[in-house]
Amino acid sequence: MALDLSGVRRVVEGLLDDELQLWRDSDGASGNELNEYTGELDPHGQPATQLWVGPGAIVRPGQLSFTQPLDVAVASLPASTAYQALLPLSTPLVLVDDVLSVSRSMRDEQLVGRHFRVAEVAVATYVVVRVVRLEVVS
Repeated sequence: MALDLSGVRRVVEGLLDDELQLWRDSDGASGNELNEYTGELDPHGQPATQLWVGPGAIVRPGQLSFTQPLDVAVASLPASTAYQALLPLSTPLVLVDDVLSVSRSMRDEQLVGRHFRVAEVAVATYVVVRVVRLEVVS
């Protein structure tokens, strides 16, 4: 007996209320040259290509890393990759170093205009959503 998950998929995709853009830089940092006078990188080569625009969600999973106690106090710090993206299964293949940018967010206005680098793609894939780990770019 096959399990019909189309209703569950519609509900979960309804929760993906951010509008995201997926970008890929085909020649990466190798396409940049250091300008020795200004100290900045000058782009040479192909600009980043937009691969996809669609619904998703940028979330903080609440992972904390604990430091060693100082006397009796324990400090909790956010993990270095404190953000994850929830993407519909229809999203094209996402690779490490791709960039997700947020063009609209219903939950958090401060996410709009932010850019995140994909740090890990093999976090999880469920029947209804794909999860990738992110690092903040800007």
